[in-house]
Amino acid sequence: MELQKSMKNTKNLTRRDFMKAAGAGIFLTGLHCALPLPAWALTGGPGLKLTPPQSRYDLTIGYAPIDIDGREGTATAVNGSVPGPLIHLREGDEVALNVTNRLMDTAHSSIHWHGILVPFRMDGVPGVNFDGIRPGETYEYRYRVKQAGTYWYHSHSRFQEQTGTYGPLVIEPKDKEPFAYDRDYPVVLSDWSFEDPETIFRHINLMGHYYNFQRRTVWDLADDVQDRGFMKTLAERMAWGRMRMSPVDLADVTAYTYTYLMNGHSPDMNWTAIFNPGETIRLRFINASTMSNFDVRIPGLDMEVIMADGKMVRPVTVHEFRIGVAETFDVLVRPGQDQAFTLFAESLDRSGFTRGTLAPEPGMQGLVPGLRPRPVRRLEDIGMGKMDNTLFGMDHSGMKMDHGIGPPKHDPRIPGPNGPSPFKPEKGRANVAMVIKNPEYRLDEPGLGFGNDGWRVLTYDDLDSIEPQPYSETVDREMTINITANMERYTFSFDGKKFSEHPGPYLFRHNERLRLFLVNHTMMEHPIHLHGMWMQLENGADRLPFKHTILTKPGEVLSVLITPIERGDWAFHCHLLYHMEAGMAQVVRVA
Repeated sequence: MELQKSMKNTKNLTRRDFMKAAGAGIFLTGLHCALPLPAWALTGGPGLKLTPPQSRYDLTIGYAPIDIDGREGTATAVNGSVPGPLIHLREGDEVALNVTNRLMDTAHSSIHWHGILVPFRMDGVPGVNFDGIRPGETYEYRYRVKQAGTYWYHSHSRFQEQTGTYGPLVIEPKDKEPFAYDRDYPVVLSDWSFEDPETIFRHINLMGHYYNFQRRTVWDLADDVQDRGFMKTLAERMAWGRMRMSPVDLADVTAYTYTYLMNGHSPDMNWTAIFNPGETIRLRFINASTMSNFDVRIPGLDMEVIMADGKMVRPVTVHEFRIGVAETFDVLVRPGQDQAFTLFAESLDRSGFTRGTLAPEPGMQGLVPGLRPRPVRRLEDIGMGKMDNTLFGMDHSGMKMDHGIGPPKHDPRIPGPNGPSPFKPEKGRANVAMVIKNPEYRLDEPGLGFGNDGWRVLTYDDLDSIEPQPYSETVDREMTINITANMERYTFSFDGKKFSEHPGPYLFRHNERLRLFLVNHTMMEHPIHLHGMWMQLENGADRLPFKHTILTKPGEVLSVLITPIERGDWAFHCHLLYHMEAGMAQVVRVA
């Protein structure tokens, strides 16, 4: 993040560098050993039955070797493993988490407790609410646990999250949950690259589609003409060309460099969770990826979604769900047959997948599905489908790349007297490639390339909270934040201003009831994360679901209700790490 711009690069170490770090106190058994996994993540491991909740943890961030499918590299591991140890807390406890930085060649390290309500000095974002943990130093995070559910933790220092500094965090409730299960497994999804993340960042800055080898061909053009007609296809192609964007730029970093992992295992390593037929299994899906949104299914099994982002929802049965970066979903499954089932997580761009297995015994495998065809965005998928009578449906009367038509559309499901305020960027601002003038309510849509297989797919509209609703129903104030970008320049921003341009914090008032509109003026999905407070998604439910991260669709407008209860400075950012580092971050000040 540009909040940590002064930090030195996290490097791919040479053997000499590595052994020098080892001399500073890191115990290694040799460069060619595989990175050990914590017991909770082992194939056939006990899951959450490993240890009872604790109130104290000692964590060390240091370099460690990693071996994935016979290829070796170096990770910034927590207690020597990727993912890190399971942090198991209890609601209501006062906890102490001591984090030591053994990365001797970095400016700082850190741990952010993602989705956890803490005093702002405990939130763990260098440059926002603390100074970071310097090499050789230990920082004590101490706070009272105010919630229960499934969460995770990760570094908020430069690219350490990409190189392995993350792990699951589970909080036991003080009261009994309204559902029963026999086994309980965290399922941590992530993306690993043997490339230096600084190199990845440089590549996509120079060429946004550097890792995209699924470009469109002349044969795709012929298919489009056959399906949509020549004039409509030509208009759409010219529109994309004027925007200098591609309808197949679905992910900035793909399986060309990533190996997708499940609990630290590659697909070939086949992480396995054990069950007895007839048992109910709880699976806590955590997307700890850097840049990868996943579509998750278990062929042959229904999934009953019981939690979203750590908060209970009215159970909803689905066959598949999309999990954005940094989101969590808890599901119950009930395998009745004595057979293996595949846990399948496919990247949104269909460039790759990770998988594991639910089985009565280790060594069994279920059928692994093939990758589905790569989706292709249409103009309507980014809020530009209602074109005017001109050939290309473009409006150039405003800023250079202003591609909307007509005034903002008010959807009756979008609350507020006038909906979100229209976005009027400064003329010619380089950080804004397009403005969606007719953003739409899209919480009832599954998402791109999704929901066309005849399966029941989870949408945000399905989420109906069963948690207490402690906040006022009266809205005191409304504000709009616009999600903006220029892919050609690889700049990402809020309201057209990158974090490095020092636009100043967004001001939230302590204990106010704020309605915040988010409007996505880009052609990509962005998982937007607000630290330090809940966002209650206004999806028409009787009880609004609580979210700490919301995957916003292109051309979408949505609204959330927020009651800021902790004073201080909090990070607000896109959780695609390279987007955050490229400028899509801001500070929220609660005063």
